[in-house]
Amino acid sequence: MKRTLQETLSISPARWKAVSTLLDSAAVESRHSVLPLDALRARRSLTETMALYRTHAIELGRQVAADCLQQAAVHPHDVDLVITVSCTGVMLPSLDAYLANDLGLRPDVRRLPITELGCAAGAAALARGRDYLVGHPGARVLIVSVELPSLSFQRDDSSLANLVSLALFGDGAAAVLLHAGEGTGVSIVETRSHLFARSLDALGFDLRDDGFHIVLAKELPAMVRRELPALVDALLAPSGVDPVQLSALVLHPGGRSILEAIEDVLALQRAALAPSWDVLRECGNMSSAAVLFVLHAWITRVRPASGCYGLMAAFGPGFSTELLLLRWT
Repeated sequence: MKRTLQETLSISPARWKAVSTLLDSAAVESRHSVLPLDALRARRSLTETMALYRTHAIELGRQVAADCLQQAAVHPHDVDLVITVSCTGVMLPSLDAYLANDLGLRPDVRRLPITELGCAAGAAALARGRDYLVGHPGARVLIVSVELPSLSFQRDDSSLANLVSLALFGDGAAAVLLHAGEGTGVSIVETRSHLFARSLDALGFDLRDDGFHIVLAKELPAMVRRELPALVDALLAPSGVDPVQLSALVLHPGGRSILEAIEDVLALQRAALAPSWDVLRECGNMSSAAVLFVLHAWITRVRPASGCYGLMAAFGPGFSTELLLLRWT
């Protein structure tokens, strides 16, 4: 990857040393891409990029959704709401319409595409799915996240934000099935959304003729440090849960500086965030899908005991956050 970037980006040899250090310190060792590295280097129009996005988003979305339903032993006709999540491409009809046809969902299935919440959208989809189940207790909600940030590779953008993006982001897809009722697994106890004041230019994308250009302010970790403790307290208060009762930290691996800021401000040991660090190292930041990968790691690798409480947190453009109080059952 470093060699490809060095051969492609318009960066002077003197500056490349600093860029190389940035890549080495990102805590990312491997990532996935729907295209080979050589293909990522090609210049493409926005039309060409969105055509690639549509093809691969449908393919990956179909795969993870079908796997999810099979593992849950749920027939596609039993899905009542499908929520699709992605911020790295645009397609109309939306991904959920293609999945409804390909998977054989009912013609009256409710559909909710979430397209502009960035990295926070995986957690937001879980929260909105939970909201739906409160009003429809017998329903089943299928959430599908597909993110292809590799298609936003910008070879002619040598800004610090673009270089940080190149060091962090990778492609990924995940699916989750939600339903109300008893059983083993993870339940969502409370949810909370928060939009940080005066932060619209802190994180997001600029859409230009050649595709997406990331907007990434260096102040993000400081904003997390300043406001996260009070937000966590507000999330826990309705349930009477004390922060010391949180034994599962399902945190979006937004980057090394974000995870370190959370560790610091919540007084956490590195081991408490091991699944988040593992996903960052193994897959990079996959935008909305990343926190679902972290949740999967907690469910399959760590396996908290029944009754344990957990905190899910993800951050996105706005600057915003989605927080969920979880409980293992």
